[in-house]
Amino acid sequence: MENKNFAILGVGGYIAPRHIQAIKHTNNTLLAALDKSDSVGIMDSYFPKTHFFTEFERFDRHIEKLKRRKNIQLDYVSICTPNYLHDAHIRMALRRGTNAICEKPIVINPWNIDSLVAIEKESDKKVNSILQLRLHPSMIALKEKIENGPTDKIHEIDLTYLTSRGNWYHNSWKGDVSKSGGIATNIGVHFYDMLSWIFGKVTRNKVHLLNNESASGYLEFEKARVRWYLSIDYDTIPDPIKVNGKRTYRSIRVNGEEIEFSTGFTELHNKSYEAILEGKGFGLMDAKQSIEIVHAIRTAPIAKLKGDYHPFMKPNRMLHQAS
Repeated sequence: MENKNFAILGVGGYIAPRHIQAIKHTNNTLLAALDKSDSVGIMDSYFPKTHFFTEFERFDRHIEKLKRRKNIQLDYVSICTPNYLHDAHIRMALRRGTNAICEKPIVINPWNIDSLVAIEKESDKKVNSILQLRLHPSMIALKEKIENGPTDKIHEIDLTYLTSRGNWYHNSWKGDVSKSGGIATNIGVHFYDMLSWIFGKVTRNKVHLLNNESASGYLEFEKARVRWYLSIDYDTIPDPIKVNGKRTYRSIRVNGEEIEFSTGFTELHNKSYEAILEGKGFGLMDAKQSIEIVHAIRTAPIAKLKGDYHPFMKPNRMLHQAS
């Protein structure tokens, strides 16, 4: 496969090393990188000759000079910036005549996707969304099992994702709902995408809890009823997990059966880039339902605890947490 030229925005961020590694893994070149922070020594392990900028204007000028003076055209811009900047940076990439690869969530609001679809068509380039759980072996196996099972069966799902964060979180852009989209968007959107991919269109969306650290609710899809709970609060993690010194807990139970997916995450960005370079990446419309779900969660009224709700929302457990 022909070597491709990449640039990356947000190279100093948490997820950027996986993108850098994936660019290297697929034998491509990182020409330029941008971040307002200059703590980007990670690049030395992969692309030490990459031109690095802390100001967008200088980065943009460099890309222009490469094209006009050396006839070097970017093929892809990888976007790892804060959530609220994704829309603007995807637009920049398309204006430059370049394909985009964007981290989740691709945008914060669903109407932004509609605008990007129009710009994408005008540019004749592709916006690729990183929807890595679709490439996880356990999720692929689950999808195949559902598709090969009874067509009229409604599956019962419990989704729990607890990934504790320190005090820094609330003082960063991630703690600002206008910039991150809040808890459900920031840490949950890829799970909602996975559920959409496997179980079809969403038909009901109820929210039982929503604050700066935790969110919980109930979703109905064409083929599933889902009780979900997300949190960055360390106190929500079950004691047996804490005893082992762990700060993260993931669980997906389908019809009472635990789906093992605690491993296999480290290679998913490599797989994502391989698929994108083969023209098999996930596009804007693939990501749309998950963005609609998180937007609805963010704006929904809080429903009373009756009917189906996540086990973590049981009153005695909530009282214990509060104390």
